Amino acid sequence: MGKFFKLLYRSKKSHARVGEIKTSHGIIKTPAFVAVGTKGTIKTTFPFLLNQIKTQAAFVNTYHLVSHPGADLIQKAGGIHQWAKLNLPLMSDSGGFQVFSLASTKQRFTAKADLSENNDARHRVFSTASPGRLSQKQVFLHGQNKIRKADIRGEEEPLVIKISDDGVRFRSTYDGQLIEFTPEKSMEHQIKIGADIMMAFDECTYYPAQYKYARKAMERTHEWLKRCIKYFNNRLATPVLDSFTKVTKASSAKPPVGAALPLKQKQQFLYGIIQGATFEDLRKESAKFVVSQNTDGVAIGGVSVGESKKEMRDQVDWVADYLPADRPVHLLGVGQFDDILDLVGYGIDTFDCVEPTRLARMGRLYQISSFNFLNSHQVSNFKKTISRQVDIFKNRYKHDLSPVDENCYCYVCQNFSKSYLHHLFKQKEILAYNLATYHNLLVMERFFDIIRELIINNKI
Repeated sequence: MGKFFKLLYRSKKSHARVGEIKTSHGIIKTPAFVAVGTKGTIKTTFPFLLNQIKTQAAFVNTYHLVSHPGADLIQKAGGIHQWAKLNLPLMSDSGGFQVFSLASTKQRFTAKADLSENNDARHRVFSTASPGRLSQKQVFLHGQNKIRKADIRGEEEPLVIKISDDGVRFRSTYDGQLIEFTPEKSMEHQIKIGADIMMAFDECTYYPAQYKYARKAMERTHEWLKRCIKYFNNRLATPVLDSFTKVTKASSAKPPVGAALPLKQKQQFLYGIIQGATFEDLRKESAKFVVSQNTDGVAIGGVSVGESKKEMRDQVDWVADYLPADRPVHLLGVGQFDDILDLVGYGIDTFDCVEPTRLARMGRLYQISSFNFLNSHQVSNFKKTISRQVDIFKNRYKHDLSPVDENCYCYVCQNFSKSYLHHLFKQKEILAYNLATYHNLLVMERFFDIIRELIINNKI
């Protein structure tokens, strides 16, 4: 299939670079945005529209897909691409992020939670909830703090039963089923799901974490990475043939057009994840270890989990000099325009976040008039205006017959007015979410087109 990652250009101004990630389901031009399709769908969007939007890649969540409908069923259907008709490169999360979201939820809802090193809520054994019980939504300890906070990603949080060096036991939010995730299980599930790029099982450190816990979680993540690599290499060396392969082997028939390839003909890639919380020495130590391992790419985890934006940038800055030159780097859970514009300068190739799709469902649409700035040669001016949004719920749009953005060429802006979108959202029509998501995802792709051009012109 050729080289997985190809570096095309490196900026003379920073660590920023332009490249290509080559997968069985297409090429990702980097830097790139990875849309979040947690449960095998990018919410409110038809899969075939992703080609029109020019979405380059999407992210699915292993925990949620294992909980429902199950990795075995997805494998039987030919893999996630065939089952969900997502004809684009896919990444899969390992389930490790749920370790963070669950234990921190328990911690935040425990009265007067003690964050001291001697009372670390991460390492308690929690009582089992009744089957089918949903966990409560997250509440931040620093809700009244006026410092700008990085956005948190993730959706429903399952209930953790136990965390140990071997792995994690979850109680499913769907039916109360007890599910165990170990590094080996995570790899097995991800291989069956069939995403092009898989994440190693990690423990995503909650915020704020004490140093002692952050080190322990980092060391555990490193041990889990070694186990993931071992299982991944052994399993792909002797793949399990899917049902279609068994049939065609007996009949010598060729697969029909559009049929999923047998597992042995697919190619999957593994990323290790850097952790270390908000501690510079741990971040650098983790970066050195993860980059030294034989993985196809590297991800940075444990950011955008409630810390300030400055803290988030520091965590990426600390590891920038240690990131690999010959492998792609993914930043987990970051997707606001100003963050992306700053963080590509540290050598980040891909970003995933629910931001554009979640905002769309809230009736907040991006405006891209400010994107026409390339002739100004002033990235700083661009940064001041890139976060402009239209809150379509506001009454002033009821009679506004202009498009969301006159400079946008998307289907939504070329055909519908703010007035119509305002009407759809006020009436809670499903089409409202379809159109807003289409627009926001397309704007995000256009934004990354400009990012790549800026890097090539040495402006980032």
